[in-house]
Amino acid sequence: MFQSWQNLLFLHWAVPAKTLEGHLPQGLSLDDFEGQAWLGIVPFFMRDIRPRRLPAIPGISNFLELNVRTYVYDESGIPGVWFFSLDANRRLACALGRSLFHLPYRKAKMSTQAGEWFDYRALRNGETESADYRYRGIGPNRITEPGSLEFFLLERYVLYSHEKRKNRLCRARVHHEPYRFHDAEVERFSTEPLAWNHLPLVSTPPDHACTVPRVDASIFSLCEVGTAP
Repeated sequence: MFQSWQNLLFLHWAVPAKTLEGHLPQGLSLDDFEGQAWLGIVPFFMRDIRPRRLPAIPGISNFLELNVRTYVYDESGIPGVWFFSLDANRRLACALGRSLFHLPYRKAKMSTQAGEWFDYRALRNGETESADYRYRGIGPNRITEPGSLEFFLLERYVLYSHEKRKNRLCRARVHHEPYRFHDAEVERFSTEPLAWNHLPLVSTPPDHACTVPRVDASIFSLCEVGTAP
C-alpha cells in the first residue's frame, strides 16, 4: 500500500512501563528510552491511500486519522509500533484496516480546519467527549539524529498487530524517507483518546511534541511473527 501522511502532530508522554505492560499481547515487550516507556497520540491527515501502481479512489483514499500508540519489540528484538487504536472518519477505511492488517480501527466523527494553525477534532462513535487539537509547526525542520528521543519516537519501520481469530501476532514492514520534523506549538490538546481505550490517564502537558508536514510511506504485507517476511 502507498500512503501519504500529512500534517502530523506527535504528542508523547513518558510513563512507567508497568502501566502499559498489561495492555500488550503475548510476544511483545515495551521498548523504552532511558528507562521510560512512551505513550503517543497522533492526529494527522491520510492522503492518496491506494495499492501500489494503482490510482487513488475518490471518497476512499483521503480521510482523517488519530492513533494512540506505544513502542515495542518482539522476541527477536525487532522494534516497532503497537497501536492501541486508530480512529478514522471513513467506514470503509476502518473495515479494510481491520481486515487487511488486523489493526484496531474505530469509526469516528472527525473534522479539521487547515491554515497557519491546524484545528483538529475527533469524536469516536459511542463516546460523549471529543478530542480537540490546535497546533502548528515552528522553527526550522530537521532530521532525526540516531540516539535521540526523536529518532526513538519517529523512526519506526515495523507495525505490529494481533489477529484475534487465529490468536497470532503479526508484523508489517514500513518504508519511508527519514522524518523531517518541526517543534510544535500546541495551543489545545486532549488526552481523551486514552480514556476511549481504557488506558492510564495523564494529567500533564506532553513531555514531547513535534509536527511533520508530510512523509510518503509504503506498507508491506503482513506476516506472522516468527516466519520470514
